[in-house]
Amino acid sequence: MNQELIKDYHFKKKFGQNFLKDENILRNIVEKSGVDKDTLVIEIGIGAAYLTYYLSKSAKNVIGYEIDESLKEIIDKQLVNVENVEIIYKDFLRANPINDISKYNYKKLYVVANLPYYITTPIITKLIEDKIPVEKIVVMVQKEVGDRFNAKPNSKEYNSLTIFLNYYFDIKKLMDVSRNCFVPKPNVDSAIIEFKKSSKYKVNNEDLFFKLVRDSFKFKRKNLKNNLKNYNLEKLEIALKGIKKDLTARAESLTIEDFIYISNNI
Repeated sequence: MNQELIKDYHFKKKFGQNFLKDENILRNIVEKSGVDKDTLVIEIGIGAAYLTYYLSKSAKNVIGYEIDESLKEIIDKQLVNVENVEIIYKDFLRANPINDISKYNYKKLYVVANLPYYITTPIITKLIEDKIPVEKIVVMVQKEVGDRFNAKPNSKEYNSLTIFLNYYFDIKKLMDVSRNCFVPKPNVDSAIIEFKKSSKYKVNNEDLFFKLVRDSFKFKRKNLKNNLKNYNLEKLEIALKGIKKDLTARAESLTIEDFIYISNNI
């Protein structure tokens, strides 16, 4: 890996560019992600291809998405003689990953990336909504965002996104990463979070379930009676009794299992 390649590069704030430069952490990410020669890896926001370089050594193939075409020369030099990496110069949110992965043979599909902080949630949401058959996602995110992904009920970080993600994945933090490990240095620390595909939760009606969760958290300081006033409150009250709650409860006090029970009983 050659860090000299970026010495004259002008970082672009609009793309949230903070390149992870610590080689021990880069190796650690690849090792902890469990990438092997049966794995096709999707990397989003590859920057100067530091992580890509290490992924290429362990993975069968890597598809990297990079929005900033001015990095092409740096990436080409970084990955010279690397034959199992395809770079797609496109905004991942506008890309068609299902189509892009269709030409590859693989046993496992992982996403491993140092995500731009400002689009972390839209990227993970796209992976879910586009039904990309990803078994595991290992991503570097802003530490505060990582805490929200795996927050517990009755904590200030707990919100509808927490429930949305935990419905689809088993989530755990693998490690914290200091802001000093990046160039340029961001104003916040980071965390590496693992999302493993899970099918332990099932609801009768997913659309209703996610709408119920979103509406319940609409105004965080308000109770369920106020946030869900457009629902059949009589049915809601009966469902809430089944989990020993009532309409004065706030959304943050309900677990994902509670929301599933309510959704299935209204």
